[in-house]
Amino acid sequence: MAADTKRVTTHRLLEMKRNGERIVCLTAYDALFADLLDQSGVDVLLVGDSVNMVLAGQETTLSATLEQMVYHASTVVRGVRRAMVVIDMPFLSYQVSIEEARRNCGRALQLSGAHAVKVEGGAHMAATVRALVDIGIPVMGHVGMTPQSVHALGGYRVQGRDEATAERILADAKALEDAGVFGMVLELIPADLAEKVSTSLTVPTIGIGSGAHCDGQVLVLHDMLGLNERFKPKFVKRYADLADAVKKAVRAYGDDVRSGTYPDTNHSF
Repeated sequence: MAADTKRVTTHRLLEMKRNGERIVCLTAYDALFADLLDQSGVDVLLVGDSVNMVLAGQETTLSATLEQMVYHASTVVRGVRRAMVVIDMPFLSYQVSIEEARRNCGRALQLSGAHAVKVEGGAHMAATVRALVDIGIPVMGHVGMTPQSVHALGGYRVQGRDEATAERILADAKALEDAGVFGMVLELIPADLAEKVSTSLTVPTIGIGSGAHCDGQVLVLHDMLGLNERFKPKFVKRYADLADAVKKAVRAYGDDVRSGTYPDTNHSF
């Protein structure tokens, strides 16, 4: 069967949910990896503010800037032909006021070429989401463990274990759907709650640490490739061990340079 080369759109994601087709999502921060992921059939590339931790070495996502996100999203866009590119809106770029949210989200799409934005938060963000959707900005929601609220939530912890919190997460998800999101990330919530949320919505859910019953899954690329040796949460399956491969290659290069065997005649003009 020929590979699907049509651009993934919000309508395509809704169709995938209706048809029971699982959505494949990964983070991407640069054109090279974006191209490789696109060629490999990934449906959605999320330019996550996790770049602030993964590549910039910060402890949280909170210090990510709009300029930083636009830069990385614009490079990712240049690497794809099929996948949808979603840009994470950084902390304080959309929470202060609806007017600021419209301006910043619009500029993010305008300057990066990304296809949609992602914002964190539940029912309290519904009016902002509606205002963005009303001016033609596609919005992906994000409930459960919301990293921009890491301090308020007491760290990176599973959310929704008790009945009251689970009910709030479900209400948040429905409020976002009513506000017009085309999909949403469910992060670090129990699998049974994620299943309940997913079956309650008509828009697709993308899980991370939320079990197998979401409509799709997302992981941080560097985690699933085994490049990030310091981060080993329970929900991440490592599909490669590239950290060891990189160190082995660099050591071999160093040995060749020190011994004078590189460059040899085959690698010289």
